Amino acid sequence: MKNEYLKNVVTLKYDIDKCTGCGICVDVCPHAVFRMENRKAVITDRDLCMECGACEKNCPFSALSVRSGVGCAWGIMMSELKGKDEPCCGCGE
Repeated sequence: MKNEYLKNVVTLKYDIDKCTGCGICVDVCPHAVFRMENRKAVITDRDLCMECGACEKNCPFSALSVRSGVGCAWGIMMSELKGKDEPCCGCGE
């Protein structure tokens, strides 16, 4: 199941010129927003980003930036509205 939040509003920014292909963003992203291609990270689907900030916090080359927290809040609100037992943004999935 895709965990899309709001279409075309994600604050994720990626500077491919700063990317060295370490792959840390691929490893830390809980929603598989990144994949490796030709020894560089590429964004698979920006709308999957929940703006948790894990990619930015773990990128040693400052290739990524995101205003963290926005997507998590949206995910928790939607979880609450849909009546799930525990409000959740999907971070732990």
